[in-house]
Amino acid sequence: MWCFYSMVLQYVEDDELRELRSLSTPRPLSSWEAPPQQHRDGDSQMESRPNRVESKQPVQRTQDTESESELDSDDELIPYDLSIDTELQRSQAPAYVSDCVEVLRASAHPEQIETTLKIVEDLIRKNPTASREVSVQFAQVLLHLEDKFNISGFIGLRQRGLVAITVTDIIPVTQYLTAEFYAVNYSLAQRLDILDVLALAAQELSQPDSSRRAANETPSIQLLREASDPHNPSQQWKKIIEERIENKTRRFAKGTSRPEAKAVPNRLGPVAGHFFFPLIGNYDRPQSPFDFLAEQPLMMGRLIHTLAILMYFSVNVPIAIHMGKALLDFTWAVRYHKDTYVRQGTLFAVSSILLSVPSHILLTEVPDELLEMRSWLADVAENDPDEGCRKSALQSLLLLENFKKKLGLFAE
Repeated sequence: MWCFYSMVLQYVEDDELRELRSLSTPRPLSSWEAPPQQHRDGDSQMESRPNRVESKQPVQRTQDTESESELDSDDELIPYDLSIDTELQRSQAPAYVSDCVEVLRASAHPEQIETTLKIVEDLIRKNPTASREVSVQFAQVLLHLEDKFNISGFIGLRQRGLVAITVTDIIPVTQYLTAEFYAVNYSLAQRLDILDVLALAAQELSQPDSSRRAANETPSIQLLREASDPHNPSQQWKKIIEERIENKTRRFAKGTSRPEAKAVPNRLGPVAGHFFFPLIGNYDRPQSPFDFLAEQPLMMGRLIHTLAILMYFSVNVPIAIHMGKALLDFTWAVRYHKDTYVRQGTLFAVSSILLSVPSHILLTEVPDELLEMRSWLADVAENDPDEGCRKSALQSLLLLENFKKKLGLFAE
């Protein structure tokens, strides 16, 4: 039997020897591995090596997974604050009235058309001289403009533009609109738009001008402020006395604190005939494309309502009696129309005549027509199938009774 014995060398372990032994130990493959531990025997060192190799694989996989998740995930990004951002206008608004006409006529960009429509009304009112130069052309472009791009508020924007150009250059634009109402190749919607624009323009002209009223009131307010100086000693004792008197005074009714409104002329008065007579004078002409009495009761009713509105806004105008006579003759032919809307328009027209024309002028100019009107209103108030028509007839009968009380006419 053979026996083997290990050789044991006797040596002194110093720093140099320990350094040489450390060189025999393999270095770590990466910087993230922990330094190898000192082992006394070689078996434990050999067992630690495969463990290091196996530990590298899950770490590398973890790093790849983390890098992919960082690239793919956007949840950690902080969004920008868009609350104070303003939308950039793609198209610049026109600065001149003539440019607006060209844009609305030839442009194919919805943003540009929408921007132009939003400034049309203000631009026309701020530049009346330039607007009068292209007034009829501008009205024609707006009247034929279609909502091809589904613009928000298109109908209202176009209507306000038409009203603005009508009140800026009244006679030419009104003549154009009233002539186009009976022209061919127009849809019902366009004809209804013409009636609405004429009624709204007449309403604006019949009201006092707000800019002139504000200009007239400004100097008086300034004078009152200059007169009431709180630092003036002569005003202080007057204020104290007035406060004492005010506290000890009993009032059963307080008067208005505002000054009385100053009388201003009706701007519609000189031009009321241009609104009214072309509409009422051409309905039965041969060139009219519609038979209002038979085919289009809606258009007939709207026409009567518009004429009645124009009549109402022309109150106390010298031409009102002639307008009343023409409207009375026009509505008398359709007073028994089968359509309810037309009959309501006829009763509304009668009421506007009685309210707009002074009673003594009516009784002087058309006494026989008033007698026939009274009997017709009584018949409508009793026998008309529509409740609204019956109420309107009763209101008109009350107006005629007031005429009777004033002048003592209509005696049985």
